[in-house]
Amino acid sequence: MSGKETQTILAVDDERSMREFLEILLTKEGYQVSTAASGKEAFELLEKNKFDLVITDIKMQDINGIEVLKKAKAINHDSIVIMISAFATAETAVEAMREGAYDYIPKPFKVRDFKKIVKDALDSRKPKPSDEAEAHHKVPMHFGCLIGDSPQMRKVYDLIERVGPTKSNIFISGESGTGKELVAKAIHRQSPRKDKAFVVINCAGIPETLIESELFGYKKGAFTGATADKEGLFDAADGGTVFFDEVGELTPAIQVKLLRVIQGRTYTAVGGTEERSVDVRFISATNKDLESEVIKEKFREDLFFRLNVIHIAMPPLRERDGDLPPLAQHFLEKYSAELGKDVRKISAYAMDLLKQYHFPGNVRELENIIERSVALEASNIVLPESLTLSNFQRERNRDNRRRRDLTPEGINLDQILGEIERDYILKSLEMSHGSKQRAAALLSITMRSLRYRLDKLGMVTSPD
Repeated sequence: MSGKETQTILAVDDERSMREFLEILLTKEGYQVSTAASGKEAFELLEKNKFDLVITDIKMQDINGIEVLKKAKAINHDSIVIMISAFATAETAVEAMREGAYDYIPKPFKVRDFKKIVKDALDSRKPKPSDEAEAHHKVPMHFGCLIGDSPQMRKVYDLIERVGPTKSNIFISGESGTGKELVAKAIHRQSPRKDKAFVVINCAGIPETLIESELFGYKKGAFTGATADKEGLFDAADGGTVFFDEVGELTPAIQVKLLRVIQGRTYTAVGGTEERSVDVRFISATNKDLESEVIKEKFREDLFFRLNVIHIAMPPLRERDGDLPPLAQHFLEKYSAELGKDVRKISAYAMDLLKQYHFPGNVRELENIIERSVALEASNIVLPESLTLSNFQRERNRDNRRRRDLTPEGINLDQILGEIERDYILKSLEMSHGSKQRAAALLSITMRSLRYRLDKLGMVTSPD
């Protein structure tokens, strides 16, 4: 297939205004567009012509969109069909995906998002690139474990490459679930110690009464139950890297002992008298504001400076521009394989919901959400109904957007007001089951005002 100008699209909708809108929009994008006012008319056009893409409404008077989908697939198994509907339900979405629909888009939708879905659908028809080119277009992965190519993550990758070969201690800060341990492992693999042990010490997971013996080992008879000598985690890590996860949880007594190890590279087993030398690199991480803990005298200042020679700050997922889709796709492929499912993609509407979500648990929460979605999904595409997102969190996100502080740098008032307006319009259309008349009444505005606002926000819906 050659350029975009030769690509043909059949738009099927029994609402005249929607057909005309799709024809104008897609023609402007350079596609050759045919329209059908009914399922029967669509059948006739499908039998006479070959289309690169079919876009069909689901709810129509004579023959519904599911039948149009089946007909298109029967004529050509490789047909690409996008379903649109103002009356989206889990049942019809699952049925559409089972029948091989490319995507399922509920109305109203944003024109920009719709154009991208159409482009992606048509691009999926193009021949696959060579192995070399395909490797270039794979999900951006760095150091074998970190995924994403946002500017925020590129800074992290740059630091990993620069500090990996050094001997300096590294301090990684960031919210829970941002991937601090993955960064620590990447630094270890970039270092001369890569062939030695990488030992993870979960400072919050080891009881206070056991942590000293776990770290330093103990001698026979050191305490009740010590029937033989036991090596500690420092012995296991000798020559390699020690990663202190949640280092802010260490007790003051252990902080003193750890400081001595970092300063002198020696330690003494519990119940022993002989000093042992140890050669390890220290990487530590925390989700706490450790500087505040130092000010409050809950964490030793001298230990903090020993650990924090080089600081790497992990950005939260909500600040990683563009990294959400490749991360979600990576987890989708991972759990589809692990669970033996054939879930191949995330629907456009489901992805839009993910993009609106705040992700307090960051990448770890995204992974859990995708794993649950794959396990629950009955079709080959993740639908909104399969996403387990916190309604409380979504509502709080909206409230946070409405209460953005005015900073010295200023704010984009039009953008903030537009987001608020869009939230209320979407909610009113949802409550009115797609009826613009009832939605306008809920918002105490006229139909003309609602149409204007929908057009201004680039949202498309069916006429009443």
